[in-house]
Amino acid sequence: MTSMMSSANRLALALWPTLWLALPARAADSPPAAFNNHCRTCHSVKEGDNRLGPSLHQVHGRKAGSVAGYANYSQAMKSAGITWDEATLDKFIEDPEQVIPNNNMKPYKGIPDAAVREQIVAYLKSQSTAE
Repeated sequence: MTSMMSSANRLALALWPTLWLALPARAADSPPAAFNNHCRTCHSVKEGDNRLGPSLHQVHGRKAGSVAGYANYSQAMKSAGITWDEATLDKFIEDPEQVIPNNNMKPYKGIPDAAVREQIVAYLKSQSTAE
């Protein structure tokens, strides 16, 4: 007996390469679960969307404590002298108090899992490209 493919199966197979190529672009637009689970309650990556914490729009390459319109920075954050890059973001997400003592991120204590931090940093970096 000959196996017959349905039209839907043939279409799915024909479109698979196109769908596969589209996945990375979509992933950069959609926050990973790591960001949603650990950051989104207090932060957004939308410009001007300050919440309990400042917007993380264009955070990679930005000076700490410098989002216009966000008034709740600690003095420690405003005077930290840090420019956010992959290494400083990773260290801060791991243990904010170790990087900038007396910051206002309480009760957040950090994320010990390096893989989770890597996903968050990659997402923040993807959202910080020149527009």
